[in-house]
Amino acid sequence: MESSPLPLVKAFLPKVPLIGRTAVSHTLGFSEHSKHWDLRTELIVNVLRSFIVDSPPVSVSRTQRLSLRDPGVKGRIWISRFTIPKPEEDDIRQALFEAIEECKEPGSLPKGYQEPETVPVEAEWTGYRAGATKQSAELKISEEQKYKEMMREVTAPTTILYFHGGAYYLMDPASHRPTCKKLARLTQGRCFSVRYRLAPQNPFPAALLDALVSYFSLLYPPPGSFHEAVEPQHIVFSGDSAGGNLCLVLVQTLLILRRQGRKIHWNGQEREVPLPAAVAVCSPWLDITHSSPSCDTNGRYDYLPPSTKNPEGMEYPPCKIWPASPPRKNLYADDGLLCHPLVSPITAKSWEGSCPLYIETGEELLTDEDQYVAMKAASQNVPVVYEQYETMPHCFAMVVSDLPAAKKFFNNWAAFITQAVEHPEEIKTKGTIIAPKTLNERGVEVASLSTFKEDEILARMNERVRNFNPKQPDSMSKL
Repeated sequence: MESSPLPLVKAFLPKVPLIGRTAVSHTLGFSEHSKHWDLRTELIVNVLRSFIVDSPPVSVSRTQRLSLRDPGVKGRIWISRFTIPKPEEDDIRQALFEAIEECKEPGSLPKGYQEPETVPVEAEWTGYRAGATKQSAELKISEEQKYKEMMREVTAPTTILYFHGGAYYLMDPASHRPTCKKLARLTQGRCFSVRYRLAPQNPFPAALLDALVSYFSLLYPPPGSFHEAVEPQHIVFSGDSAGGNLCLVLVQTLLILRRQGRKIHWNGQEREVPLPAAVAVCSPWLDITHSSPSCDTNGRYDYLPPSTKNPEGMEYPPCKIWPASPPRKNLYADDGLLCHPLVSPITAKSWEGSCPLYIETGEELLTDEDQYVAMKAASQNVPVVYEQYETMPHCFAMVVSDLPAAKKFFNNWAAFITQAVEHPEEIKTKGTIIAPKTLNERGVEVASLSTFKEDEILARMNERVRNFNPKQPDSMSKL
């Protein structure tokens, strides 16, 4: 991490006029957001938006590199790094490929993607270090000893398998340590935060394969593991944005394998494919094509770029990792797979038999897709707890973490996770809309969250894919 503050000063200096205009407009009540947000929230959202939307485009490799800087470990947090070894057999990889083929449209071409190899997967055990101070340094002991020290403070059976956000090409467990620390503290459990492979170097399904390997490593610890086998009813999948996508496509993968009656050969034994206790996600990205109407209509509340700003998809300056070879339009997945249920789970036909879901969103670009998946899963008898924070942007609780609404969200997130592990029978389908300033709540019927139909969603997605690549035939966009 760079020690000089000069790059930060250079980056923010051009934003001074924007900061001044925002402060004056908000204070005088001229801003449309002044009745919903405090000044700090509006400043943060406007500055973020200016960096993401209005600044000159930056290469994928540079943006990725900047997002992967490790700030180090300090304060009330335990971090124990562990690398999951590559399994002895290739069966888990082949099982994933079978699941991908299983939910393609009839008549679709086989494969259509690069087959990733199974590799060792890095991860971080994260726990709350109650006896430390904000300035406490990381102890200079072995990673295994750090794990043992962490476990002395873990009092609940909860294990959160966490997948970070970052549009599948940014971020890292290091960037999400504050989130994992909060969840560990509030649940009195622990997080296992996974460093899955990033696109565009490792497109779909590399991240999903890493996620599946990480789940099996919790259930059936490979040689050299610090932890003992974790019961599936003690595991909750959690993540934000792209990490929320990964949570839900991992559950879809498990559901497919279970319907097939599939078992997996894993380090010398044939293993069952159980479901976790629950999935609990923040602002999950469920339509990789960004085709839902809220991707335009909610742009005024979000810092992410509306799809109207990029009707043909994001363009990036060429660099060593982009454009990809062979060429494709999307960073994460090949063009013909963008509507696949294990890429965009909004197209999943069945959630029947799933574990309970907790889906939180703001009034953001992704709201429509989050509402639709919550509604569809609930209509198929899956217990769904849906929460929406009015006027709030994408992953707002991580961006403006001191807000009372952010604290409420983290408390609700952790409470659901705890309930899923300790009292799953008490989870009932429920929808809530929350006002961020007053924290007033009103109920909403999960069954009526969305009026969209499956054919309508697929038509929009296919149209968006055609805009990405006008020469691509319809049959390929339905793979």
